[in-house]
Amino acid sequence: MSPSLLRVLSTICFVMGFVSILASIAIWAMSKDPDLAHGERFGIFVGLWAPTFFILSDRFDRYAARPVLS
Repeated sequence: MSPSLLRVLSTICFVMGFVSILASIAIWAMSKDPDLAHGERFGIFVGLWAPTFFILSDRFDRYAARPVLS
């Protein structure tokens, strides 16, 4: 892959990490009384995606920065 594409993917993953955190908070805040525990568990599940997105962002950035071998 080209370095420019890898940088775009890195940026997308970085933004998605923060979106995951915000979505987790929103899911938790919008959970209702009939099944409050389900909303809390789903919010935690979505929040756990954030580290994965941040790690992928770092990896894509590292691959984009390494020299291209001919």
